[in-house]
Amino acid sequence: MGDTFIRHIALLGFEKRYVPSQHYVYMFLVKWQDLSEKLVYRRFTEIYEFHKTLKEMFPIEAGDINPENRIIPHLPAPRWFDGQRAAENRQGTLTEYCNALMGLPVKISRCPLLLDFFKVRPDDLRLPTDSQVKKPETYLVPKDGKANAAAADITGPIILQTYRSIADYEKSSGTEMALATGDVVDVVEKGESGWWFCQMKTKRGWVPASYLEPLDSPDEAEDPEPNYAGEPYVTIKAYTAVEEDEISLQEGETIEVIHKLLDGWWVIRKEDATGHFPAIYLQKAGQDIVQAQRQIKSRGAPPRRSSIRNAQSIHQRSRKRVSQDTYRRNSVRFLQQRRRQARPGPQSAVSPLAEETDRPKPQPAVPPRPSADLILHRCSDSTKRKLASRV
Repeated sequence: MGDTFIRHIALLGFEKRYVPSQHYVYMFLVKWQDLSEKLVYRRFTEIYEFHKTLKEMFPIEAGDINPENRIIPHLPAPRWFDGQRAAENRQGTLTEYCNALMGLPVKISRCPLLLDFFKVRPDDLRLPTDSQVKKPETYLVPKDGKANAAAADITGPIILQTYRSIADYEKSSGTEMALATGDVVDVVEKGESGWWFCQMKTKRGWVPASYLEPLDSPDEAEDPEPNYAGEPYVTIKAYTAVEEDEISLQEGETIEVIHKLLDGWWVIRKEDATGHFPAIYLQKAGQDIVQAQRQIKSRGAPPRRSSIRNAQSIHQRSRKRVSQDTYRRNSVRFLQQRRRQARPGPQSAVSPLAEETDRPKPQPAVPPRPSADLILHRCSDSTKRKLASRV
């Protein structure tokens, strides 16, 4: 067999989703060298980061040394999901970008970074279901290829959520965005790892969710409810607990996630123990570990709210958080119930306790009633005369 490569990438449209928050994914039909066609879904933030990594791998072709040598296409992002026109223009931009990628020299168009990015992921096969809050909305590019007509189906502008920074944040990489206390940002995408992609005027980048608070309430309204049934995950990096409510684990351990908090610090269960653990260090079985470890390398685990110094909230009351004791108590109660239900034995069998309950109980012995002659014999002489007179 020959080398693996991509023949063509076609943008089919985009899909509006609502979990964990409102966001958009673009649908690409990827045609491989064996003529197989695969449908993949990618967020624009993922495409933008892939583009920046590609430029770092090929600095000459990206024009970093000499702008005249640039052959890697541009991916402008002047505006982020802030209206119908932005969504409309982005479809045309992505179509041109993908076509240009396929026309690059083989060392770029067939490099492992590009091939891995467009491979099918488990998330591409597990599409959102109708049981979620809202059903995803799909907008396909028409057959004539005009992106404007597809965008005409969008109803109204895209409204972004606005948050406020509770403390100063210094960015540690080029993909992040620095914040000052009181800065108001628009959240474009809420990542499950606890890193949110935000924009503020002309600035944009990833920000730890722990540094942000809603303007109307200290609580995050989109935090899901705990799921004590648990969801199996595997640790892809070791972590040593720092706070009392955290849990230490080694790489490769299998655990159960019982609460996916949006700040990126999930509550997990290992046997009967529970504790917070960085979501970015967890992965479902079967997913691409290379991409996950690349994300860890670029940003790592976000800081926790409890570790932020000089935090200044505009809300008088503090955030509501479930205590670790409550997590443990509810988790142990659920595990005990599940173990009782899993005990082997025929359903029709009657327990000893039930047999005792169903068996008729012996009645206490009743002494025989004395005869009339015996009663008269026991009575006094005066009583005997009274009884005889009544007769």
